[in-house]
Amino acid sequence: MIRTVFWGVRGSVPAPGAQTAGIGGNTSCVEMRCGDTRLIFDAGTGLRLLGRELGVDTPLTLHLFFSHVHWDHIQGFPFFEPAFAPGHTIHMYGASSSRGTIESALAGQMEYPNFPVKLDELPSSLIFHEIGPGDVVDVGGGVIVRTTAGHHPGGVLVYRVEYDGAVVVYATDTEPVDGGRLDPRIVEIARGADVLIYDSMYTPEEYTGTADGRPREGWGHSTYEVGAAIAGAAGVGRYVLFHHDPDQSDEVVREKERRARALFPRSVAAYEGLIVDAEPARR
Repeated sequence: MIRTVFWGVRGSVPAPGAQTAGIGGNTSCVEMRCGDTRLIFDAGTGLRLLGRELGVDTPLTLHLFFSHVHWDHIQGFPFFEPAFAPGHTIHMYGASSSRGTIESALAGQMEYPNFPVKLDELPSSLIFHEIGPGDVVDVGGGVIVRTTAGHHPGGVLVYRVEYDGAVVVYATDTEPVDGGRLDPRIVEIARGADVLIYDSMYTPEEYTGTADGRPREGWGHSTYEVGAAIAGAAGVGRYVLFHHDPDQSDEVVREKERRARALFPRSVAAYEGLIVDAEPARR
């Protein structure tokens, strides 16, 4: 079984307040528990909450995978408690580009005057792994992570986690290709997955601009309509709407969920604290 826990589900910027309290306002952070192996996907502000849950008393080995290094996906790392305690080992995985690496991005946001502690001053053991689309990572404990590329400005990695017959796919910050066609790379990596976590930031009306005259095409994000279509095409067990727009209230997110279920009945909108268990026998 893969137990997936959602610690941050918003995109772009944290969105605290009364109108978002039900879904949550923290940015992207998803934990996957595969037996004794813990994987973390993205280090948005939700990572702070996960760090408090993990604590610092027992030495941990963690595997932190970055989809990309836009700020909403890294800004929680300077507040991740296990990174500030000796005895913990954190493996960090992500793609490099002409503008730098995962390590340089994390170090940059912790340079003076942005933050009082530098990355290389942290007492935990940080181990960086450069990966790219098509790579396969064996993290140990029977856990395999496969990668492909998504469609996002500056690039993004999509992940498929396989453990004990269960499969969970994490596909955030990606959008359709060629004027609305489903991205075949996402369909393929999601094929047969028990759970698909997919960027569902916008309604179709927001994406095209018919809602407010401000189209979001080319911004690197998708809709629940596309997510439901990919879930159907790939034959997944459950589709989780993820990376909600910071301007969307709880009510708007629940309406996205309702509309998604009309297209793919096994849909659920991610919220902070949501737990989804992937067990093939339940399909």
